Amino acid sequence: MVFGRSERRRKQDAPDPVTLKILVAGGFGVGKTTLVGAVSEIKPLRTEERLTEAGRPVDDLAGVEGKKTTTVAMDFGRITLREDLVLYLFGTPGQDRFWFLWDELARGALGSVVLADTRRLEDSFAAIDYFERRGIPFMVAVNCFDGAERYPAETVRDALDLDPEVPVMLCDAREKDSAKDVLIAVVEHAMHVSARRREPALP
Repeated sequence: MVFGRSERRRKQDAPDPVTLKILVAGGFGVGKTTLVGAVSEIKPLRTEERLTEAGRPVDDLAGVEGKKTTTVAMDFGRITLREDLVLYLFGTPGQDRFWFLWDELARGALGSVVLADTRRLEDSFAAIDYFERRGIPFMVAVNCFDGAERYPAETVRDALDLDPEVPVMLCDAREKDSAKDVLIAVVEHAMHVSARRREPALP
């Protein structure tokens, strides 16, 4: 394709897009790999391994008995929300034995999505506690699995004992538009929190 001189100049003058790092976290089998794969505009990097008999004593499969693989390092994807805004997505491993990787993955992150499954809601507490203790803005996205009972967002908020300003929304991690709405929400929330922290304290 041949561009005119003015169009080439506009392309050369266009500023580089802002890139932001977002974590996708949560318990084992809540859909982190699925969400990253649903929205990524590049082929996602996945570090999945098959579950084995050797891992049964340490891998809690209650509620996800059909799961055959697990993330052992991270998932990675990229999505362009706007021409000037690109998100790099890092999906964390959900099993306790891989939590030593979280500190490195969290370095430089603007915010995080904590995916939750209402059938195993207690699995969300560890991730929520992690981000609260480190002051990383986060939101909770309830992945609505087929056959799982649906609860209003406020009911989930109360069950997880979340602060009022933490966004909670329902989603389907398999659907691109639904997953994209979650990412837009966490960026908006994290930027709002960051701006509030920069405000000078009142005398």
